[in-house]
Amino acid sequence: MARPALRPELAEARQQGFHNIGEAAAATGVSAKMIRHYEAAGLIPTAQRTFAGYRLYADADLHRLRFIKRARLLGFPMKQIEVLLGLWNDRQRSSAEVKALAEAHAAELQERITEMQAMQRTLQSLARHCHGDARPECPILDDLAGMPLPP
Repeated sequence: MARPALRPELAEARQQGFHNIGEAAAATGVSAKMIRHYEAAGLIPTAQRTFAGYRLYADADLHRLRFIKRARLLGFPMKQIEVLLGLWNDRQRSSAEVKALAEAHAAELQERITEMQAMQRTLQSLARHCHGDARPECPILDDLAGMPLPP
């Protein structure tokens, strides 16, 4: 995904519609650190650089960053985002493939929700059995240590 090696000054690049990393971060809600991470991971093209070495991002890069951010907010892992980006860029894609990815991810989320609800119920039960006073006995710690709750 490398681009041609243009090296304009920052002011010239801005006139051409490019944004530095701070501007890209502000425009997309993606931190500069994450932008660099996505670039290193290959999710966005390697940024052009000014003579001084500042990264430059085109409007298409900002659009791609917004896509990545939305996918992350929906809990997609990086590998799946890479696949989704490929599908997004493929005008010959089948929407069935995209739907299958979304449905599989929704099922994974449901499984995690079920597991977290079970954890919540266990913690609530342990907390109900704990006196929460000055006594040293603590059923919460006992459970973590593998000791059964008293009847």
